[in-house]
Amino acid sequence: MSTPQPQTHQQAAPAPNWQQAPGTSYTSPIPIVRTHLGHALASEWTKIKSVRSTVWTLGVFLLLVVGIGLLVAANTSDNDYGDVPYTIPAFFGLILGQICLITLGVLVVSSEYGTGMIRTTFTASPQRHRVLTAKLLIFFAVAFVVSALAIGFVGLITSGLHSGASDTAWGGTVLKGALYVSLLGVLALAVGSMLRHSAGAITAMLGLVLVPAILPAFLMISDSMRTLGEKMMDYAAPNALAKIFELDTDNGTGGPQLLLLVCVTAAAIAGAYTLLERRDV
Repeated sequence: MSTPQPQTHQQAAPAPNWQQAPGTSYTSPIPIVRTHLGHALASEWTKIKSVRSTVWTLGVFLLLVVGIGLLVAANTSDNDYGDVPYTIPAFFGLILGQICLITLGVLVVSSEYGTGMIRTTFTASPQRHRVLTAKLLIFFAVAFVVSALAIGFVGLITSGLHSGASDTAWGGTVLKGALYVSLLGVLALAVGSMLRHSAGAITAMLGLVLVPAILPAFLMISDSMRTLGEKMMDYAAPNALAKIFELDTDNGTGGPQLLLLVCVTAAAIAGAYTLLERRDV
């Protein structure tokens, strides 16, 4: 009698067919949405409101504009507002506060190059021009709203302290003053995009703002350079703000100075777009 032997050869399982049948492909359950500028705007808004540099720079900006403005308003009398608007005290705060917006404008773009985050940004949104456009729009909106609120608040408080002292309309100074310092910040953003270095871009912008205000004092020593010095001083940022706030109404209300800043900012933005598409990250 023989003992039954276990079956040594089991039937092999059929090999999986790894090859896809012709005409079939994998379909992801995640819906694919075509991206547009709105997504880039939402992304940049999330960035700018979540970083500490925004809180610090805008906080110091408000402290300077509102704090110095209210201090000046409290130490002036009704006679000081005979032919000037109530927003004059905000001008003194903006002289220093514009540096905060310049710094924030540079950091909005250069900080991503410093940390390497820009590679992730361009991987998520390969359309680089769309990313830069979103940064420009979001920053300008934030800077303009914050500046207008700060200048308008100082104007309201000053009008309450010195009610009836001035008949000069001051609504235009709020918009033009906020537009001027916001454009300075946008110019700084464009310079930061071209230089890709925070310290270098901030230094370049400070030179652009301070040199035209200091150099004319030396140029006007020479008679041959006096005309150039006077023109440079006329279009320097502090003098431009003084004209916008109607401290010097004999030479206009800052329209040519504002137009020059618009042209310079547009040229810098064009340069930033061009270099952004040509250079690697």
